[in-house]
This record gives sequence, structure tokens and C-alpha cells, in this order.
Amino acid sequence: MADRDGILAGDNPFEIAQRWLREAAEAEPNDPNAMALSTVDADGLPNVRMVLLKSIDVDSFVFYTNYGSAKAEEIEQAGKAAFVIHWKSLRRQIRVRGIVAREDGNAADEYYASRSLKSRLGAWASKQSQPLSSRSSLVAEVAKITAVHGTSPSRPPFWGGYRITPVEIEFWADGAFRLHDRFKWTKNDASSDWDVIRLNP
Repeated sequence: MADRDGILAGDNPFEIAQRWLREAAEAEPNDPNAMALSTVDADGLPNVRMVLLKSIDVDSFVFYTNYGSAKAEEIEQAGKAAFVIHWKSLRRQIRVRGIVAREDGNAADEYYASRSLKSRLGAWASKQSQPLSSRSSLVAEVAKITAVHGTSPSRPPFWGGYRITPVEIEFWADGAFRLHDRFKWTKNDASSDWDVIRLNP
């Protein structure tokens, strides 16, 4: 599309997203990779929460969590999710809807190993989304886990990644007088080519 230039230029939406994330890392004061992840429960009731996007790969977006969490249960049930990343400093956002699969192999092991020791032990100790009697009981559980797993814990079997493969990506950039630029990329399935259209703001 001829008028898709400047910050919106490019023939690969993942490369555009990677570029925007790099620019946000320099401009956004906190967590430039924070995204609002939306799922639905078995009754179709939506849920949304903030998580951290950990990689933008050649065809997908990856984040990590506890597989026993509410979001994981909803993802496993529906197999689909959506997210939005908004960068106030850049006046831009990306919206994604897609199909979700577990990232439970080497990439998950490598990311887990890159985390701080306290975060790795915390992943073992937390029964995410389950009732907790007190903070002190969680701290005590971390101490127990530390005694068992030491300073080099392996990745818990109940903790890993999810890979969102989009069927829709929308790039939004702020425009003067609220005449924003919006481009929606869509595809029917993983093997299809992307279609790109401009949307009214």
C-alpha cells in the first residue's frame, strides 16, 4: 500500500513489531514489553491481565507463565488469545489475535535459565492463581524450595511458554487531530500471505 511508509513501512509485520519494540526500549520508562493479554473462560467470559512479551520470532509472539495459572487454563481450553501493547511515549500500539501453542522446549529452558535465581525459585514456589493464606507462607515456601533445588534449579514441569501465532495484527500510530494511522494485517492460516488494509481511525 503506497501510503504505508515511515514507521509503518515494511512487508513483514514481525519486523515492524520488532523495530517498534526496540524503539520503545529506548523511550518507555518501564517495561516496554508489557502487554495486556486477553483470554476467555469456559463460559466465554473475558479475562485480561498484564504479562511480559519475551520474544518476537519470525512468525509468532512468545511469553512465559505457570501452566496452572488461570490464563494458562483458559488458553488450553480455547487455544486462542489476543493482546495489545501500548507505548504512551511513542504514541503507538500493536493489537494481535491468534492461535496459541505451548513453547515447552529448548527456548523455554533457555529463557528460564536466564532469569534471576530468585525468580527461578519463585516460579517453583508459587501456585499461581490459587488462594494464598499469607505472604509469609509464600516466603516460607521459597525457603523450602531453595533447600531442595539449591542455586541451580531446573525449569519446573508446570512452567513454560506460550507462542501466539497471529491471524490478525493491527498497527496503530497517533495522528494529528485524532486522524490516526491504522493498518490491519490478516491471514486465513499460517501458510497464507498477509492482506493489509488501512482502517479509519
